[in-house]
Amino acid sequence: MAGKNNPWGGAGGGDGDEPGADGPSGDGGAGGGGKDGGPRNPWLPGGGEPGKRRSASIEDIFKNRGPEGPRRAGGGGGNGGPTFRLPERPGGKSWVPVILGAAALVWVGATSLHFVQPGEQAVVTWLGGKFSHTLDPGTNPTLPWPIHMVEKENVVQVRLEEVPGTKTEKLILTSDQNLVNLSYLIRWNISNLPLYKYQLNEPRNALLEIGEAAMRAAVARQKLDDVLTGAGRAEIEQDVRMAMQARLDAYRAGISVQGIEIDKVDPPSRVEEAFKDVSSAQQDADAAKNRAQAVAQQLLARAEGDASEFNTIYEQYKLAPEVTRRRLYYETMEQILSKTDKTIVESGNVTPYLPLPELKRRAQQAPAPQQGE
Repeated sequence: MAGKNNPWGGAGGGDGDEPGADGPSGDGGAGGGGKDGGPRNPWLPGGGEPGKRRSASIEDIFKNRGPEGPRRAGGGGGNGGPTFRLPERPGGKSWVPVILGAAALVWVGATSLHFVQPGEQAVVTWLGGKFSHTLDPGTNPTLPWPIHMVEKENVVQVRLEEVPGTKTEKLILTSDQNLVNLSYLIRWNISNLPLYKYQLNEPRNALLEIGEAAMRAAVARQKLDDVLTGAGRAEIEQDVRMAMQARLDAYRAGISVQGIEIDKVDPPSRVEEAFKDVSSAQQDADAAKNRAQAVAQQLLARAEGDASEFNTIYEQYKLAPEVTRRRLYYETMEQILSKTDKTIVESGNVTPYLPLPELKRRAQQAPAPQQGE
């Protein structure tokens, strides 16, 4: 190694057996080199000479300080970008507790006051689980979220459910073993919000199921004609509403049924054409029956009028039989002779016949004379 620079020693190469000249066994091997020419640490700039950089300790790393003073953020070297530091309060205290306290106050204020609109109601629960109490319309204070969780619902709005939908067929059996395709509307609202939210798992589905059962039971008590013509619809709607409300109250569902309205009643689609033919024939039969009843009423009224007239004439006949008899004869002959087209003229013993109607008819058929002839 003579004549070459030793990375563990000074500039000049010495014999490897000289102490401090080569290897960690010398006096300066572990210390990074010194004034006596011992070996220096290549990982430390300046070889450990006085006034040069030394390695950073663990305290310097956590204090964001190096052996030469505070470090700068920006990576790579000591000439990085500026570091961000919060300003200090008077007295040298940090602003972090103040900022955290202000954020906590804002959070408590924002989640502890609840504005419930008119017509609405809210339920308050502990940590989203156990029911606590309800909130009425207005400004209501609660514990901050998530200790108290609030859910609002409109309890005044009347909601509408269409059964079975726009394009679905629902067949219901009537009392005379016929099927009808029936659709109806359910109007309801929330009567008790805590029961509505927590008593039943799916209150809307329960409402629809109860409505269908009540509608099938009510239609099964009516005949097909009453359901189609509307004669029994009012009774069906009333029965369904009462049955639904009784069942919902038994379940403590917190729902009030405002009304039931039958929207459409049609025959099944597969027999609709045949049903229309039957319905048309039935309408024709009803029309003929009505005409016959009208004629019968006219004949009856005429007969009653004739009987009344006969009774009046009979009263006069009892007072003057001869005069009444002659008057009846003249009136009868007048009615008969007014309908004949023959005229009889009495002249001595000869009764000539004059075809006056025939002559009159020929005169009417003859062409009228033109002017200038």
